[in-house]
Amino acid sequence: MTRAAEDRVAFMATFESLAAKATELETRANDLRRELADLDQRMTAIANALHGATRSAGLPGEPIGEGD
Repeated sequence: MTRAAEDRVAFMATFESLAAKATELETRANDLRRELADLDQRMTAIANALHGATRSAGLPGEPIGEGD
């Protein structure tokens, strides 16, 4: 095999390897985005639950059912 042919083969192997890695990273990034969105929803639900618990318990000096 000539030097040019060897370089072409090496280049294509590198290209394919990098393309596969890019696909893996893109998939992982999408998975992480979904996990972050799920975490955001859980945090919002917990914050709302805590806010509701605080309001139902009443704050010092604030009548129950009033606020905001």
